[in-house]
Amino acid sequence: MRIPGKVAVVTGAASGFGEGIARRFAAEGANVVVADVNAEGAERVAGDIGDAAAALATDVTNRAQVHAMIDFARDRFRRIDILVNNAGYTHVNQPMLDVDEETFDRVFAVNVKAIYLGALAAVPVFREQGGGAIINIASTAGVRPRPGLTWYNGSKGAAITLTKSMAVELAPDNIRVNALNPVMGETGMLERFMGMPNTEENRARFLATIPMGRMSRPSDVAAAALFLASDDAEFITGATLEVDGGRCV
Repeated sequence: MRIPGKVAVVTGAASGFGEGIARRFAAEGANVVVADVNAEGAERVAGDIGDAAAALATDVTNRAQVHAMIDFARDRFRRIDILVNNAGYTHVNQPMLDVDEETFDRVFAVNVKAIYLGALAAVPVFREQGGGAIINIASTAGVRPRPGLTWYNGSKGAAITLTKSMAVELAPDNIRVNALNPVMGETGMLERFMGMPNTEENRARFLATIPMGRMSRPSDVAAAALFLASDDAEFITGATLEVDGGRCV
């Protein structure tokens, strides 16, 4: 087992990449808080995992709920070692001026503000415990932006910059901060990213831009997150790892 006895909080863990991370962490010996705005989905994932997991309905854009999430982890499992900021949101692929202000605000609240709120809640705990690890799930969109996702691209670019700056500032506290940049994956947001129906023909257009010829899978992202959360990465901080089949080369 790679992370025995560790306690991880994974946001957006009711489906997609977050679910994959939560399941893999538990399989590798961790206790996991499955946090998601989708309470039913979080309960399903935690129930499947068993005693090593606990579900909590959490809106990552709400400061009180994020603090409650960290408190819940400590009450249930006595500590917290890993925070995975995975919850994400995107606008539909479309011309930048067609995205309404409410959607823009939601994208930045979930993808950027949630990292801030997570730090406010978790960093004091990590300092008290002598260290910890934060993993931000960013995106290849923040490295090689696609047209039609301008505001989403910007939010993920912010997540990447925040990761690097947080890493430098928190390093003296033995708090490591890294990011993963998945390429488009087969998640619930796939059609929003594509901006068109999820047909074989439409998927082929996007797959043609990925040298390894497929989308990222939850298992791909989970494996990379596990490495960054483990002691094998104890001297790695401020890194942004592309999990993209060569998309960003």
